[in-house]
Amino acid sequence: MDLGLDKHVYIVTGGSRGLGFAAAQCLVADGAQVVISARDHERVTEAVGRLGGPRRAAGLAVDLADPTAANRLVDRAVDAFGALDGALISVGGPMHGSTVQISDDQWRNAFDTVFLGTLRLARTVAERLSPGGAIAFVLSSSVRTPVPGLGLSNGLRPGLAAVAKEMADEYGPRGIRVVSLLPYRIDTERNQELWAATGDPQRARERAVAAIPLGRLGEPAEFGRVAAFLLSPAASYLTGMSVPIDGGALRTL
Repeated sequence: MDLGLDKHVYIVTGGSRGLGFAAAQCLVADGAQVVISARDHERVTEAVGRLGGPRRAAGLAVDLADPTAANRLVDRAVDAFGALDGALISVGGPMHGSTVQISDDQWRNAFDTVFLGTLRLARTVAERLSPGGAIAFVLSSSVRTPVPGLGLSNGLRPGLAAVAKEMADEYGPRGIRVVSLLPYRIDTERNQELWAATGDPQRARERAVAAIPLGRLGEPAEFGRVAAFLLSPAASYLTGMSVPIDGGALRTL
């Protein structure tokens, strides 16, 4: 299938590794150009090189908690490639810990980055998009069922899913689509870190796999292909939806 991504330009946050990088790879493979961001300048520079260099990718080291980050990313896309067609907004998973263990300051810090930073960028991107543009929020299966030990994600991600749904209603008349992606156990560094935090990473990994009907972890590219499709013109009649990418693990309909 031709996704219609040739010469389309997308911002991909959290794009130096994990799910964000996998999505950027799939977008570039189908002809798009990307501006990736993360907080670490060296990782961003390395990722840009792996994506094909300045003809295919540009980078910017920013923290979405910074109120200037959204405008800087949009300006970077327009300066580098002359256009902007959408964004995949992925924020690194917040710290491990149950809801009752997390301090007020940790909640505030996570809110600034995970919630407010995502919302601010989505609004800023939407203001610059033409009809046919698309925004995808990378959230979590915690939108539909809490994940043990991830209190911050359990608290913040469902709110963002509701925000994405409302934005889909608001921006729909302008021809702009907004969707959410709900990954579960994809084999990324983030999940490996979470398993390590349990003290028995092998057992934690086995328990995760046992809960997945397909009987295995997802590969980052399996997430990336879904993300690229949902952002592309090929998905032009899809908006306001939350798409699980979880091998069937979620038990909700």
